[in-house]
Amino acid sequence: MNMLKRSLLACAAAGALAVASVPAMAGVDLTIKIAPPLPRVEVIPAPRVGFVWAPGYWDYRGNNHVWVAGTWAPERRGYRYNAPVWVQRDGQWHLTRGHWARGDSDHDGVPNAADRDRDNDGIRNGPDRDRDGDGIRDRRDNHPNVPK
Repeated sequence: MNMLKRSLLACAAAGALAVASVPAMAGVDLTIKIAPPLPRVEVIPAPRVGFVWAPGYWDYRGNNHVWVAGTWAPERRGYRYNAPVWVQRDGQWHLTRGHWARGDSDHDGVPNAADRDRDNDGIRNGPDRDRDGDGIRDRRDNHPNVPK
């Protein structure tokens, strides 16, 4: 009986370690030799406030391509969503899974480092003198960071 308890505890511990390691691998690129099928056409539902559309993609599970339908993901301020993408390199197919990347404070899909108009008012950052876009130049605006 004591031997049975030890075996069960060892199996439970091994199972817990296996389950715990799955999330860590979720963001890892997948590399296979079989090309994914053409993407399916998805009808994107009407926009939802506070959510970002994560489009569907072909995943590879158990030696088969499996379609994962698109879904709404809660938006994350200061981040942009990068959709999953398959790329062919050196005769193999690489899947970069969908993920959130830092650095898009205005949610226009352009990382802050490359964004030439961070407040989206049509004026490049350098000569922009109206940070909040209320039509009053910053030096005459009592509250230059609060739009009217």
